[in-house]
Amino acid sequence: MKKRWLKDWPWETVVTINAGLCKEKKALHKPTSDGYTPTQELWESSRKRELALREVLDICRECHRLAPFCFYNGNTFAAIGRTIVQELLQKMPPVKAHGFRSVVGHYIAGTAGADEVGKALDGLE
Repeated sequence: MKKRWLKDWPWETVVTINAGLCKEKKALHKPTSDGYTPTQELWESSRKRELALREVLDICRECHRLAPFCFYNGNTFAAIGRTIVQELLQKMPPVKAHGFRSVVGHYIAGTAGADEVGKALDGLE
């Protein structure tokens, strides 16, 4: 199932999410000199394309890895990924939905591997 998963997620929204997370934790919200521009470019170019869900999760994971902000990159992109899959979660039994949501967040944050997310995605697309 390909669609424009990121069309409603402009870069300004990503920045706002990170700023909110930083404010909540009393951390510095500031772009990094190396990661900000490449991440913004990847994000904005991805918004224009139809993508498979796995591609979207990979983009969120890559954006986290590029570290566009000083703090809470993983939390920022994991929150976006978990929100994107919310519609799919509503169609799942509660236990499966909880597990899927967890794998999505952990995959984007880099604490779950490709095998785990692949298993979670089996049968969805």
